[in-house]
Amino acid sequence: MRLRPSSFSRSLLVGALALTTVLSGAPTVHAIPPVTGCLDQSATGTVEEQRLDTGVAGGPSVPAEILRRSGFDRHVALFTRLLCSIPNRQAAAALVHAQGEALWRTATHRAQHAPTGSDALPATDDRGLYWARLSMALALRQWHPRFGLGTTERAGLIRSLEYTSRGITSTRFAPGVRKILVTGFDPFTLDADIRIGNPSGANALTLDGQRWTINGRTYEIQTVVFPVRYTDFDENMVENALAPHYRPGPQHADLVMTASQGRVGIFDLEVFNDRRRSVSSIGDNNNLWGGGTISAPVVSPSMPPGPEWITSSLPLARMSQADVTPFRTRVNTSVLEIPAGQTQPVRQPLGPTPGSIASEGTGGGYLSNEVAYRNTLQRDLLDPSMPAGHLHVPVLSFGPANKTDITDPTYEANREAIVTGAHAILRAALS
Repeated sequence: MRLRPSSFSRSLLVGALALTTVLSGAPTVHAIPPVTGCLDQSATGTVEEQRLDTGVAGGPSVPAEILRRSGFDRHVALFTRLLCSIPNRQAAAALVHAQGEALWRTATHRAQHAPTGSDALPATDDRGLYWARLSMALALRQWHPRFGLGTTERAGLIRSLEYTSRGITSTRFAPGVRKILVTGFDPFTLDADIRIGNPSGANALTLDGQRWTINGRTYEIQTVVFPVRYTDFDENMVENALAPHYRPGPQHADLVMTASQGRVGIFDLEVFNDRRRSVSSIGDNNNLWGGGTISAPVVSPSMPPGPEWITSSLPLARMSQADVTPFRTRVNTSVLEIPAGQTQPVRQPLGPTPGSIASEGTGGGYLSNEVAYRNTLQRDLLDPSMPAGHLHVPVLSFGPANKTDITDPTYEANREAIVTGAHAILRAALS
């Protein structure tokens, strides 16, 4: 798509130069002031976006502090400034796409390079990307452009931001390498603790674009981070992100591993994925419920046809031998099913029995199980020989005495250990 030269083109050039400075860590970008003149502050954000103002115990906004200490406040300010100069819809689409991909590149670059600044959050902290994306989505929702913008057009821009800033549009592998796709998730259960991150997302950021040489073979890793929202799954975000890498062609992957945060102290290699939703104790990040319970599990309205249960094809035995100290690994086969001819769920430690209805896979009945099922279903539909499956990483926790600070030594050490362990498990899969 070609744009005619305009003041917007010059603004994009300025923006690109400023973004380069963000990546280099130079302090001059802090001079970019937040511009709100084109935003309608009365426009209400989603439940997820409304948490941007949340503090702890009546204190200042935690997301704002995370944005400042990770440097992503500068990206948000730049995006808002450029947004206010947009002359037409075509330019808006170009800006959102470019800035979404730039946000992803900024996040993956930061995760793989030591940040500067005395109070900067560590490189592997995934929370800055999450809150920056929400800030930019809220800006798009509140944007009052100088031209008409319909509801559908605005939704399209927000969708573009979501796909570009999650790595979905940039999972392009180079020729001549073995191709590995790894996914993670956003932080969740934020109403319980606004400060939390998600180590599966941190792992994805540290891996994106990496090249590993193992046993004389070169592997390139591309990654994606998914939202903790039922609506996006119902709109087939997982299939849109993963299916191209199961189809024949230059972007066909050699292994696809989804990942999420699971249990305390353990890496779970999940064997059986089920097609139903059954978690009723928590909602998603917009406080929406999936609709199912363990006694009456439901299927997503967009789920493609498939069996009740699908099995991982990752080399689980080899992966389980990786050194993940101080944690441990487990090849998990325990499921919750409603046996054939029965109505109540039963725990089956060794996997499902013939004819049963799925209530919980080995990875549970929430979106982590669903991403695993959708992934392995694409494998079965498009390339049954592909190694594919799901990894649950340990829960990331703060130090027991920390109830208010956004980070502490325990939190940072745990996240580093989880990421290191996840890398070791992936290396074992490729060995």
